[in-house]
Amino acid sequence: MDVQDEVRDRRKRTFFRVRVGVLLTVLFVVVLYAIQDYRSRRARNDWTRTLDVALVLVHVEGRPAIDGSLLAVLRARAGTLEDRLHAEARRYRADAVRPFRIRVLGPVEVKSAAPTPASESAVDLASHTLDLRRWLADVDPRAGVDPDHYDTRIYVSVQRPASELRSFVEGQSQEGGRVGVVAVELDESMVDLTLFVTTHELLHTLGASDRYDATGRTVVPDGLAEPDRVPRYPQRFAEVMARNRPVSPTSEEIPSSLDELAVGARTATEIGWLR
Repeated sequence: MDVQDEVRDRRKRTFFRVRVGVLLTVLFVVVLYAIQDYRSRRARNDWTRTLDVALVLVHVEGRPAIDGSLLAVLRARAGTLEDRLHAEARRYRADAVRPFRIRVLGPVEVKSAAPTPASESAVDLASHTLDLRRWLADVDPRAGVDPDHYDTRIYVSVQRPASELRSFVEGQSQEGGRVGVVAVELDESMVDLTLFVTTHELLHTLGASDRYDATGRTVVPDGLAEPDRVPRYPQRFAEVMARNRPVSPTSEEIPSSLDELAVGARTATEIGWLR
């Protein structure tokens, strides 16, 4: 081997070491961030402090806009929701801190609604994560949201009902994550239900699981707010992770007021209110 070949080999070895070193450094940083993020998310369930929640209103361009006075009602009722959840927390821990501080932000005009995964496959979920990050990177600065400040962010897409005969509200969230999404056709009758669904998604991010079956019916007894009530039906409250209020063994009603919202014992255990 001549001198030039030896120099080339030395350069290759040096380049390889540098490349491996850079990759290992990047991997270390990613793993360290993941560990810190996991610990931070788990620490929310210690309830040693009030969690900061951003409820970000968004409106998709071209869809019927919401009157500002209705959004004012939604903002005011968010305070009522805080009170209700504090009362529920104190049923399990008399000295419970106020669990949530909810700040309503927006509305922000967006070109498209928050992305949803095409399926539950690993590829589609990974693609959805990237799409959602891009969507949030556009919305957050315009809404004045610093993601590092909030323990959970719920994005609520609002529009007027397309028909006087119907309205809807639905949501999805990252279980144990930091982000949830709700879509609603909002009128005066839907304000409290919107906040009910928002709470459902919020508690998902804190580790709570659904209390309804594949047909949408409440799972008994864990989905009942008062499973030991005698007689059992009608239930006075709707367990937040079950969504509806069972009024008989075969029928349920959609809650119409935050006064009906309850956090059952199983849900309280999952989010750390009950140990």
